[in-house]
Amino acid sequence: MSVTLSDQDKSTTTAEDRPELRKALEEIVDSGFVGVSVRVHDERGEWAGSAGAAELGGAAKPPVNGHVRIGSNTKTFTAALVLQLVAEGKVGLDTAVAGYLPGFGLDERITVRMLLRHTSGVFNFSGEVLDDGTIALGIPVPYSTTGREWLDNRFKAYRPQELVKLALSRPGRFEPGTGWSYSNTNYVLARLLVEEVTGRSLAEEMRRRILGPLGLSGTVVPDASPEIPEPHAHAYYRYTDAGEPKTVDVTRQNPSWISTGGDMISTTRDLHTFISSLLGGKLLPASLLAEMCAPHPTGIPDMDYGLGVFVVKTDTGVTVISHNGAAVGHAALMYSTPDGSKTLTAALNCVDDADLSIATAFRNAQRRLVNEVF
Repeated sequence: MSVTLSDQDKSTTTAEDRPELRKALEEIVDSGFVGVSVRVHDERGEWAGSAGAAELGGAAKPPVNGHVRIGSNTKTFTAALVLQLVAEGKVGLDTAVAGYLPGFGLDERITVRMLLRHTSGVFNFSGEVLDDGTIALGIPVPYSTTGREWLDNRFKAYRPQELVKLALSRPGRFEPGTGWSYSNTNYVLARLLVEEVTGRSLAEEMRRRILGPLGLSGTVVPDASPEIPEPHAHAYYRYTDAGEPKTVDVTRQNPSWISTGGDMISTTRDLHTFISSLLGGKLLPASLLAEMCAPHPTGIPDMDYGLGVFVVKTDTGVTVISHNGAAVGHAALMYSTPDGSKTLTAALNCVDDADLSIATAFRNAQRRLVNEVF
């Protein structure tokens, strides 16, 4: 396999060629991904490249700055927006969420900080793996049972309120503030909080406060639209029908099923600009940025959580600020040094399935790239 740079890539790549990164991309595609594109900014300059294919069976490489569904990287954008409201005194970080959203019957002990940190204990509407290993299902999602129900209804529109109400109809995982459990519900509540406090949609506020000021022209808050701007690599989902494996192109899908838990679309260039600007102090006061990046234990080795970001120790002991995300056949990586000076962003496309068969390759891809860059 070869890794090639397009004419556009050649004109924007300011670093010398990076054979070690080219090799890493080849290994990622060989591990089972359809395609991958990577962008690195460091002391050697900017490097961008791609490998694999934009479509199954196709010859064209993924566009290096193509659009990708960024999944849970959405949480970092949302947390930054909420913290801007905190900086302006419109939201209290340690204020009860129920005071802003009285209509849901939320536990009065749950604060805004707990939403952003995943310490609220609120059930995850997309399903939970319980302590005894059993799975408590939520709405139909690609990674439950056969996944066929999600596939057949992948253009269905959900409103954020119904996702929250479903979650709150289930028992909490723990008493608020006493544990850590990753829950998409926290960030849908954060969306509703933003909309209640500002009187505008999250998409409007995101454009006004973050996307516009940073010039993130490739980043979209899609709400219930199934569209993804060109250019983009394609996403796929595999399932079994009457004993026969079938693969479906799911590039177009209604992301309202995940809402602010992971619905945004972006590019590797915009993800670089966002994370480097955020950590470089362009979006938040220094005191709130420090709170955002303050590590809170998750129970996962070498991986703590701040407010909308993971605080990760690499294999070589380097601390990086990160969030990654997956969105049914698409995935995105976003890593930076704590000062925003060195970044790694990546977009991947694959064939997903209910068994999460790509999960091990995804973890290995993250580790391979992070070790290479940091």
